[in-house]
Amino acid sequence: MWAETAYPGEKKQMYELLARQLSGLVEEERERIPNLANASALLAGALEQINWAGFYLMKDGMLVLGPFQGKPACIRIPVGRGVCGTAAKTLQIQRVADVHLFPGHIACDAQSQSEIVIPMLAQGRLVGVLDIDSPVTNRFDEQDEQGLQTLVDILTRACQWPA
Repeated sequence: MWAETAYPGEKKQMYELLARQLSGLVEEERERIPNLANASALLAGALEQINWAGFYLMKDGMLVLGPFQGKPACIRIPVGRGVCGTAAKTLQIQRVADVHLFPGHIACDAQSQSEIVIPMLAQGRLVGVLDIDSPVTNRFDEQDEQGLQTLVDILTRACQWPA
């Protein structure tokens, strides 16, 4: 049984702990769906002031909903559309302080105010994105960006991705 964890209030320490926990969860597992499901549950349990944490996976040139924690979400997102699609197209982290000011934002949950999306690259190609939404404006900062990138790196190395 997974023990309930009290996460440190300091972000750097929290992300270090999350990295150790995620590494332990994926240590002997290569299947991406269970690993991504556990990662989204881990994030949802650790991060404060978020209302959605999950993954979109590349399939047939589109982002398709993968494992997540939160309210029902958009199932398919074209590359280049919305925050997730922009991250997929540019291969750059998208940290959006106010989603209502982002051109072409896709509102799956009207309560979301800010968002961060981390592209997932495995062997030099895009395999998906990590998407986290918050009901608070300007929720995400540089420490979140760095910590989440570390978690994505753990996942992309651990999982077996389709060719």
